[in-house]
Amino acid sequence: MTDATVIDRRMLEALVCPVTQAALTYDADRQELVSKAAALAFPIRDGIPIMLVGEARKID
Repeated sequence: MTDATVIDRRMLEALVCPVTQAALTYDADRQELVSKAAALAFPIRDGIPIMLVGEARKID
């Protein structure tokens, strides 16, 4: 993450998984929002969460 890219914590807290409606956790190292309930990780690109299932990475 660059200095110009700032993640708004309040926005992240308001987002939920589009599949399960469960809470998401923020992985700062990978720049992802993780849905443990759906076993998916949604990328954050240029400070924008990409909440599309087709863009999500499956996790174990």
